[in-house]
Amino acid sequence: MTTTVPQTALRPFHLAVQVHDLAAAREFYGGLLGCPEGRSSDTWVDFDFFGHQFVCHLNPNKSAHSIHYNEVDGHGVPVPHFGVVLDLATWETLAAQLKEKGIEFVIAPYIRFAGEPGEQGTMFFFDPSGNPIEIKGFSDMGRLFAK
Repeated sequence: MTTTVPQTALRPFHLAVQVHDLAAAREFYGGLLGCPEGRSSDTWVDFDFFGHQFVCHLNPNKSAHSIHYNEVDGHGVPVPHFGVVLDLATWETLAAQLKEKGIEFVIAPYIRFAGEPGEQGTMFFFDPSGNPIEIKGFSDMGRLFAK
């Protein structure tokens, strides 16, 4: 039996990742990305990641591991990754700010699937602990799942 739950309002997600250094995570997520900090302890810190609950858990032994790359629109997309979908104007502003701050992009900001139903701005970069992040921008959020 399949049940479809009507989506009347977007619900915040909760995501927890490992980081090798909480101070570096605070500088990156709080300082660079501007995500307000929430609760914390000596081993974890919450951030408001564009309205979602994002938690960095300390693992001082975290090391870079093999990341798989899938080909999407002519670019190698790091998998797994996480991120957020923004309206296109906000995405463009954030992309300009990140470029100005000298972030090293895995995939520099560009328009993916141009002229197609799923047209979107996208950019990829890593946090200081090697967690891949994708930020998307749509001019029409109603086309998020368009085929």
